[in-house]
Amino acid sequence: MNTLPLVLPELRQFLLDNPREDVSPLTLSAVRTLMQERANTASNIADNYSLTVRESLIPGLKSAPDIRLLIVHPKHTKQDRPALLHLHGGGYLAGLPEQSLCTLRRFAHELDCVVVSPDYRLTPETPFPGPVEDCYATLLWMAENAGSLGIDPSRIALTGESAGGGLAAALALMTRDLKGPRPIFQDLVYPMLDDRTVNGQADASPVGGEFIWTRASNTYAWEVLLSPELPGSPDISPYAAPARATDLTNLPPAYISTGALDLFLDENLIYAQRLIHSGISVELDLFPGTYHAFDVQPDAPVAQRARQRRLDVLKRAFSIP
Repeated sequence: MNTLPLVLPELRQFLLDNPREDVSPLTLSAVRTLMQERANTASNIADNYSLTVRESLIPGLKSAPDIRLLIVHPKHTKQDRPALLHLHGGGYLAGLPEQSLCTLRRFAHELDCVVVSPDYRLTPETPFPGPVEDCYATLLWMAENAGSLGIDPSRIALTGESAGGGLAAALALMTRDLKGPRPIFQDLVYPMLDDRTVNGQADASPVGGEFIWTRASNTYAWEVLLSPELPGSPDISPYAAPARATDLTNLPPAYISTGALDLFLDENLIYAQRLIHSGISVELDLFPGTYHAFDVQPDAPVAQRARQRRLDVLKRAFSIP
């Protein structure tokens, strides 16, 4: 189905300039190279914020390798700041914290918070549970080192985009079940939640998935994340696919945003509804005429509105006037 006529005019040129290419074993290396280039570009963008950007290495869980963290914080010393644990997107297959550095800087500046973003292990080299365990190790480290980070461990929020949004949702479930640090909020931006969409066991929008993150890319990503299990298999862990969770009670309040032409539309709406039915406070934004990751375009008005909405929601979560 040709869904280009459904795309907002302000977003169409980007699609015309960037022809679709599915992520596969043949294209994965090129996708990773492209994301590294975007990360390099973001790292070189100047701003007027008074921030420090640094790296740190922390131990992984059990015998897992050390985890590289990107940490962004205001330069002026202060205790008990709120903190964001940010998880980057990339379908679990690609990406690194620096690709989101412009967003992380804005968060740290506008929210006067510390932002920590782990360079979690990627698939297919490290399938589940490696990526989410790296994220849990990061959350534990933040809580245990709150004093040296200058943060309030009772005001840590989770945030992420796409696979990072799925990781944030999974991490909220994992830390609840393991009685770990309790996040104050989960900010899920077009999150990747349900492996069953790839084989028709769960709804997928008939107008979603033509652009950016396609059905073929989604199938490959879930296959390598869950390996040796297949997407749609019984007993897939909710820490891999949060939509599999049967109990959504006692989770942090959530903000979920998605696009009307995003492949994840249905799973995002269903997850929001299930959270609400479980007694969780949810704020939901649906942006018409938008596809997956539309908000990365700096000049599109709808992308600017989406980024501002996310910032406003986090301000409320941290009770910032």
